[in-house]
Amino acid sequence: MPTPPLTGAELDSALAGLPGWSVRDGSLTATFTADRTAVPGLYAAVAAAEDDANHHAAIRILYGTVSFALNTHDAGGTITGKDTALATRITALAAQHGASPAR
Repeated sequence: MPTPPLTGAELDSALAGLPGWSVRDGSLTATFTADRTAVPGLYAAVAAAEDDANHHAAIRILYGTVSFALNTHDAGGTITGKDTALATRITALAAQHGASPAR
């Protein structure tokens, strides 16, 4: 059974607890900044979390920034609870690796 998309109210509620995350072009997105030496470890930790969740983000790394975009392909590219759960995990991993939401 496919994961249902979040309602507007559910998404708004989730975003209230996800500092630095927003909806852009139909995806849940965030960019974190970190010392460049921390980026490989952050990427590896996120990759492991993605594999554990069987849900993956589009990731862009540029110098000391790591950007994430999440949506659920098997739900028609909408934002679901899978995306907010992974965003929560990514936020925690970013903090553990000294990264903070970009301004």
